[in-house]
Order: sequence, then C-alpha cells, then structure tokens
Amino acid sequence: MTSIAANLQAVRERIATACRAAGRQEGSVSLLAVSKTWPAASVRDAAAAGQTAFGENYVQEALGKITALEGLGLEWHFIGPLQSNKTRAVAENFDWVHSVDRLKIAERLAAQRPPQLPPLNLCLQVNVSGEDSKSGCAPGEAPALAAAIGRLPGVTLKGLMAIPEPSDDVALQRRRFATLRRLLDAVNAAQGTDLDTLSMGMSDDLEAAIMEGATIVRVGTAIFGQRQYQK
Repeated sequence: MTSIAANLQAVRERIATACRAAGRQEGSVSLLAVSKTWPAASVRDAAAAGQTAFGENYVQEALGKITALEGLGLEWHFIGPLQSNKTRAVAENFDWVHSVDRLKIAERLAAQRPPQLPPLNLCLQVNVSGEDSKSGCAPGEAPALAAAIGRLPGVTLKGLMAIPEPSDDVALQRRRFATLRRLLDAVNAAQGTDLDTLSMGMSDDLEAAIMEGATIVRVGTAIFGQRQYQK
C-alpha cells in the first residue's frame, strides 16, 4: 500500500469515527482530496486507492492534471479564489466551484459553462470568521446572493462553503461551523430551497466540522503530506 493509500484509509477512518460520534450516517460526508501543488502522479495514486473527487486552487496547474488524467473519470472541484479572467477555463473544465463569493463570478461561470455539459455545481463561500484576509461574502449578504445565484442558468447552487481561521480551540471551531450550518438553514427557509451542501472542515478540524453538519470535508495535508511551495 502506498503512503497516499494508507493516508486515505486513515482519513476515511477519521471521518467514519466522527460520523458515529455525531450520530450521523457514515456515507453522509464526502471526502474531497485537495491535490493543489501535488503532481498528477500523486493524484493517480489516490485514484488507484479509490478516491475520485479532487480539489484544486490554481487554474493552470489544475488544467494540466485534468488533461493528464482524463481517462480516470475523476471529479474536479475548484476551491481557491477565482479571478474574473479565469472563469472560462473553470467553467469549461471543472464539475464544482466552492469559492464563489460574489455575483459577478457566478454570472460569468453561468454564461461560460458549455451547454453540452451538466450544470456547474456551486457553493457560496462565506467569511464566517470576519477576517480581512479571507475571501467570502459576509454572512448577512448570503441570503440575497444565494437567491440571485439560484436564478442563473447553467449552474446549480448546492450550498455554502467556509474556511474559518485556524485554531486548536475545538469549541471555536464548532462555533464557526455552526454559523455556516445555521446560515444554510436560514437561506433554505427564506428562499424555500433545499440546499444540502456544507463544504467545511480540513485536515486539522474535520471532526468539529462533521459534528456541526459538514457534508464535504476538504483534506490535503493528511492525505498527500506537507506541501512544498515553489518560490
């Protein structure tokens, strides 16, 4: 078993344990393997171990992997900040975008999604910790933004995403994730929708996220190891 395969197994066991602790079905939480900065060979190893969904932050890097691994039937999620000049490439090549934080980006993705492809799945990113350095709309803006995005063709709003500030305080972790869960409930109640996706939780806090209702956890380091960023 490769180290990536062993790491995947360990992460899946963490997810299953957290689901049991939360009184949730184990299959209610999906694992998104965050493969940014890792080569196509690493993604191939993870795919060989049964992982099918991968998250990428950098458009050009991701496009090379998508092309190299085209025959594997993988599902590609864009999870990084998205600039207007990169929306076409994302609309044409990805299955999900988790990092929509303003209407302009959603409108461009909708307009640029090729009609022969299924609708592009979107999550609205919310800045639940109020950090100036973090992307995401303010919580108070989320209901109106969700309503506007929900009316666009070519895309399907699935739910909300958040990246709270790093913290070892489990109580704080849970409060941040609970904020996103309550916001999803409020959006559904206000709009009469049934959005069901909470993309939240990473390597260091996935247990807290699952306790508060995460349906997708985004895990990179615990699967692939510490990243080596090029200078």
